[in-house]
Amino acid sequence: MTEAPSTLDGARVLVTGGSGFIGGAIVQTLRSAGAHVRIVDRRAPTVEGVPTVIGDLRDPDTVERAVTGDLDGIVHLAARTSVLESVEHPRQTTEHNVGVTAALLERARARGVARFYLASTNAVTGDVGARTITEDMALRPLTPYGATKAACEMLCSGYGAAYAMQTCALRLTNVYGTGMFHKDSFVPRLMRAALSGEYVQVYGDGTQRRDLVNTRDACAALLLAWQHDVTGPMIVGSGRSVSVLDLVAAAREATGRELPVKHVEAKPGEMPAVIVSIERARRIGYQPQVSLVDGLRQVWDEFVAWQSHSGTRFVEPGSAEFHAAAGQ
Repeated sequence: MTEAPSTLDGARVLVTGGSGFIGGAIVQTLRSAGAHVRIVDRRAPTVEGVPTVIGDLRDPDTVERAVTGDLDGIVHLAARTSVLESVEHPRQTTEHNVGVTAALLERARARGVARFYLASTNAVTGDVGARTITEDMALRPLTPYGATKAACEMLCSGYGAAYAMQTCALRLTNVYGTGMFHKDSFVPRLMRAALSGEYVQVYGDGTQRRDLVNTRDACAALLLAWQHDVTGPMIVGSGRSVSVLDLVAAAREATGRELPVKHVEAKPGEMPAVIVSIERARRIGYQPQVSLVDGLRQVWDEFVAWQSHSGTRFVEPGSAEFHAAAGQ
């Protein structure tokens, strides 16, 4: 196994899921740091001029074409990330998440790729109440999605120990930022509701707490993890948790819109609180820079501009019309 350089200048990096929301931001960040980036995704890239392998990573041929011996590292973002879909379709979630990660790690081992960064989640720890989540907590996921990510982390640990690969699981909190037009997570739902004047659905009483981290900060954490040769899990978040109702209030400030709320029944597997410690990341220089209101304002400005330029009418999240527009 050839040791990959700690600097990204000139490094050759494969980004799986590089055409996605977070992937596009990661690709741009890596290129700005001087890396030569290759994407593997089922869709064409959102960033122009990046070599891309288009295909499904469950197909061994796609993995073989994407993971070559000239790579210095892999940033693995491609996954099924919906908690609710994992409850409904656990087998498919396992195939996409665990099966693909195992195939990528094995191909990386065979081709001598020295670094492997996994996009993971704090859902691997399950419900710890209002306690602060740290990297050394036991893994007790509540859903098939969390379980698949825990399994992927264990695979990374095993390959790192057995084959001297430098593997790192970046446990991301709720990531948001520009480029979320077709996402169906809570922040874009807020933006669409603000544009349409419709209400936004809030699960339960809205007191559940979440840590939201901007894509700019998440990308900065990845660069630091590479530069400092971080191994094992590292939590990446803002270090500040807010309730869902507080998030709605921040969106009202950012958009200047009323954003009425409709409370609906809470979904199974939802954690009542996500409160994380980012001290391990801080020790290598990580410092979140984007405040919640400023970050939401950037997302809002992009949504407004996109609607104005495209003439697109935003439709009710979750509706058949929305999923058709999103290509789902």
